[in-house]
Amino acid sequence: MTHSILRAPLLALALISLTACTSMGPRRTPSSDEVAEVPEAARQAEAGRQASLRALPDWSFSGRVAVSRGRDGGNGRIEWQQQGTGYEIQLAAPVTRQSWRLSGDSTRPGARLEGLDGGPRGADDAQQLLLQATGWDIPVGPLSDWVRGLAAAEGEAPEHLGSDIGGRPRRLLQRGWNIEFMDWHPAEAETGRPALPRRIEASRGDARVRLIVDQWNLEIP
Repeated sequence: MTHSILRAPLLALALISLTACTSMGPRRTPSSDEVAEVPEAARQAEAGRQASLRALPDWSFSGRVAVSRGRDGGNGRIEWQQQGTGYEIQLAAPVTRQSWRLSGDSTRPGARLEGLDGGPRGADDAQQLLLQATGWDIPVGPLSDWVRGLAAAEGEAPEHLGSDIGGRPRRLLQRGWNIEFMDWHPAEAETGRPALPRRIEASRGDARVRLIVDQWNLEIP
């Protein structure tokens, strides 16, 4: 009984109009854009991009997210704030005007999910907390790297890393997830901001997360 009460608020997100999902665009097959040999200059440029992002621990983005697991799912707005290893993720359903906040620190056990009926709920693992409370499978920990176009720093190395002609990741297999980088925000020479993903899709089994980043903010010295 308690489990169903906790699940109810986020399941309301599944009732949002399909317009938001449609606006995220159709899936493309990323393997067609992967290249076997990346030019050396592109490899070096990509190494520089990754190094610059690793050196910027404070960042945020805003965008749209669609999550599904089997027949259950929903979509809405997402705001992600990262301060070092600490994170705060806001989810909002524009139709129902409900919102939820997930916060924690990737280096320490413990995550807190607010906005549920019955009050906040905590658990050691953020991904399991979301799964148990909402039925949604979102790889919170590694997603903080994947969303920036990086392999997850913690855990095993990627099983596969396909690149585009510019050396940027096109497809990544890591921790049992298949991550596809569908589109990119170009680098901004005037601000020093490196190229960052615009559209990402991550899937594992019947779990899928589709993300469009509308705006990036990096705290560049």
